[in-house]
Amino acid sequence: MNIPFLDNWRRRHGMSRGVAVMMPASSDTEGVAQLLSECELLRGQARAAGFELEDTPASLAALDQLMPLWRDGDPEVLARLGNDAGLYLGTVVVRTVPGARWQVWPNGRPVVRLASGREIDVVAAGRDWVFDGAPELSQVYAEASEA
Repeated sequence: MNIPFLDNWRRRHGMSRGVAVMMPASSDTEGVAQLLSECELLRGQARAAGFELEDTPASLAALDQLMPLWRDGDPEVLARLGNDAGLYLGTVVVRTVPGARWQVWPNGRPVVRLASGREIDVVAAGRDWVFDGAPELSQVYAEASEA
């Protein structure tokens, strides 16, 4: 999308960063997990590349192989794709690593908290993966599953 005044604003302020979940402390954690797992843009990109994301570590490795195809896109779309990649990474970790769960920081940022107490900012990892190609999603998952 080419909107001159918006392009000028972005040059001065940069792209928006991340996602936030606004919820009271006693909210429905299963509902939040379901919402965070949607990742529509990423799932659509994977479908267009010929495979379905099945919320498994193998699908993270498959995404790592597709990444270079997406890097030349619109920065705004890439930012959204990075958010989705991070949320998808978090979904796979929460569903497959024992004791892992979603945690929402006071500022609304969703992270994954491992049984060890370590927190992984999966949204930042997803954005780094989209813009820089590293770390690979499967690598972040491997580190989380070892903890």
